[in-house]
Amino acid sequence: MNPNDVERIEVDLVLDAIARRYGYDFRNYARASLRRRLQHRLNECGGGHLSDLIPRLLHDPDCFAALLGDLSITVTEMFRDPPFFRAVREHVVPVLRTYPFVKIWHPGCATGEEVYSMKILLTEEGLGDRLLIYATDFNKGSLDKAREAIFPDERIELYAANYAQAGGKARLADYYTAGFGSVKLRRSLTENITFAHHNLVADGVFGEMNMIVCRNVLIYFDRVLQDRVLNLFLDSLCHRGFLCLGARETLEFSSVRDRFQPVTGKERIYRTLPTAPMERSA
Repeated sequence: MNPNDVERIEVDLVLDAIARRYGYDFRNYARASLRRRLQHRLNECGGGHLSDLIPRLLHDPDCFAALLGDLSITVTEMFRDPPFFRAVREHVVPVLRTYPFVKIWHPGCATGEEVYSMKILLTEEGLGDRLLIYATDFNKGSLDKAREAIFPDERIELYAANYAQAGGKARLADYYTAGFGSVKLRRSLTENITFAHHNLVADGVFGEMNMIVCRNVLIYFDRVLQDRVLNLFLDSLCHRGFLCLGARETLEFSSVRDRFQPVTGKERIYRTLPTAPMERSA
């Protein structure tokens, strides 16, 4: 048996131990990324073989908490990918304005920068007083940071540039106060946002959403898990709801591709069709 086969067995054993001990199932995550993150945690613990992580994870919850942080998807920034937010302004907001109330689910929200970006955008578009955002993640540490709405000021110039490119109608500085090396978002931005623990792999439907924003999360899943999550999103959207994915994500090879129509191409914004294709032709 070659070393690569042995390593695959070790990864399987580690992931099985995590699932059985803590209930977190990473077995359908993209393997290349998983191996890197497991190896990083192993190096932090003093090295050895990947399978050496198993007793540490089983008997040391702090070790698992650290690994959970390694496995979390925390690459985010305010108004990340400005053309996406501009597309939301131009193509989605006109539809949302026709609703008496707007419900949005933002799974994989990490530390909340993109959630607050969406809140700023929709507030500027006159939807702030009829908006409810559910922002979820499996990493409770990230959720705690998101609730604080405090971010380092070292990236604020980038955030301000993103905001302007996204079609911002004011100055980003109008939405925060700065001091002691950080910025704190205005309290009004935290209203009507519920941060909650939710695991896309194991937990169920978040029902009757007008829009789901899950960008750059599916790329960490294998094809089987991607399809399972996309079906979860379909079941969580209300009639003619919007689904927003990342630039490198697509519905093309999924079982739900015929249940959505593209609203924009490059920005990966989709909208559910009124009925399934087979039902429409009946």
